[in-house]
Amino acid sequence: MLSDKTIKALGKANSALRRTAAVKAGETLRCGVDLGTASIIEVVIDQDDRPVATEMQWCQVARDGLVVDYMGAVEVVKKLTAKLYQRTGTEFQAAAIAVPPGTSSGNSNTHRYIVESAGLEVQALLDEPTAANSVLGIVDGAVVDIGGGTTGLSVFKDGQVVYEADEATGGTHMNLVLMGRYGLTFEQAEKFKLSPARADEVRQAVHPVVEKMASIVQRHIAGWDVDQVWLVGGTVTQQGIEDTFADILGVPVFKPPHPMMVTPLGIAMNVPKEGH
Repeated sequence: MLSDKTIKALGKANSALRRTAAVKAGETLRCGVDLGTASIIEVVIDQDDRPVATEMQWCQVARDGLVVDYMGAVEVVKKLTAKLYQRTGTEFQAAAIAVPPGTSSGNSNTHRYIVESAGLEVQALLDEPTAANSVLGIVDGAVVDIGGGTTGLSVFKDGQVVYEADEATGGTHMNLVLMGRYGLTFEQAEKFKLSPARADEVRQAVHPVVEKMASIVQRHIAGWDVDQVWLVGGTVTQQGIEDTFADILGVPVFKPPHPMMVTPLGIAMNVPKEGH
């Protein structure tokens, strides 16, 4: 299970969307940039890995881990970074980014160029599930990051990644199901999906998509003797998704609080600290 410290950090990363924590005079801040299919999230932390401020914008600048609107992505990152500069009173530069497992070097560099266009210096690049595990601290098991476009996973043994994979199924595919079933636009389907009042209805409608995600994970962890699975990412906020995964995988499946914040916080934690 997660430590109280980890649970508290995730809560702070989420509340930092609205409140800015105090920053010590002269302290160097570090920024994690999560450039996803459905949103871009930036989390700023201090040298003790304490969340200071978070900014987020819903956008569709990437698809299945690939950037499809370069200038749009640059504009959003610049906007979020400027807001964080204003909120923290510090023009930090140190940053890290993460990409889905198996992303080519060319596409990884595209992510880097976008973030560096905002004036940040990318000091670390890693895959998304590994970034998430910087927060979770899983020694043996699998971490699954389900975003808007893909389901990515890393299998850990003795704290080291021994296998990773990524396939194109995510929250966007849930939207497509809702669009077809209810005659909605993509934007309307996104709002419908996130509505607490529609939670049970959405759960039933998108159940086949969740089953497909779980089947992807089942296929990739076969033979790795995985005895626990942790789900993170924006799509994981769907009610009961962990239960469907547990039924299909046959092992305990856990969902941390504020699952959307796990990966961006982990990305920020991978920016080297001062003196290291």
